[in-house]
Amino acid sequence: MKNARAVTMLLIATLAGLTAVVFASRWMVSQSSNATTKVVVAATDINLGQRIGPDFLKLTDWPSNSVPPGSFTDLQKLDGRVLKESLLHGEPILEAKLTPVGTLGGLSAVIGEGKRAITVRVNDVIGVAGFALPGNYVDIIVNTQKDARDPGTQRDQNISKIVLEKILVLAVAQEVGRDETKPKVVDAVTLEVSPEQAEKIDLARSIGTLSLVLRNQIDPQAIDTAGATKATLLKTPVAVAPAPEPKPVHIVRKVVAHAPANCVRVLDGADARQECF
Repeated sequence: MKNARAVTMLLIATLAGLTAVVFASRWMVSQSSNATTKVVVAATDINLGQRIGPDFLKLTDWPSNSVPPGSFTDLQKLDGRVLKESLLHGEPILEAKLTPVGTLGGLSAVIGEGKRAITVRVNDVIGVAGFALPGNYVDIIVNTQKDARDPGTQRDQNISKIVLEKILVLAVAQEVGRDETKPKVVDAVTLEVSPEQAEKIDLARSIGTLSLVLRNQIDPQAIDTAGATKATLLKTPVAVAPAPEPKPVHIVRKVVAHAPANCVRVLDGADARQECF
């Protein structure tokens, strides 16, 4: 009887011990999951190209097990740095979103390596008024007169053609901030292009009018169109010029003086013969 009671007490003690271990492990897990680290975040919305000052930053508690790579824990390390991407209030500051140390602020800080920035007046650019925001990608269409010397062109005619694709909008007017809730018509649009693309835009706006076509940001597919003309737009049949009439063949006869007496040598086209009198 005593042995049975002892075994029962031992089982109860074992169960109590296991229960305590389970509760202790759960408490430790909950404590570790609640652990936080101080991370530098934006205290307000910050536009790309803007130099960061103390008023733009603050430290906030961030879960230790999900701290973003490249984040900062020291405000002093960010003093004077320049953003190459816009940040929203509460968003952590990451090294990948900063220009190299020593970069001056302004639009030039966000231009990619090997790229250029070109500004086009809004009276030259139509099509997505107010919706071509910084960070968007656009295609550029030129409307001009087709050269009459081009093959198959009977006379000059208007043509619209996509000449550049997936061009990044850096700024609208003098603003590089992106506020998708407030589209507005602006004075100019600044685009990031390669040197060759800058030359094409400069030529295109001198020979015709330009339009921007807003495109999906993640659409990488390039296209190659023949352009739209009045004939293709209205589906007008193309007039075929009549074939030229064949020119008459003239047979030339020549009398050769070097022939025997009373005889002449006559050339009749490709045939030659001798006639005597």
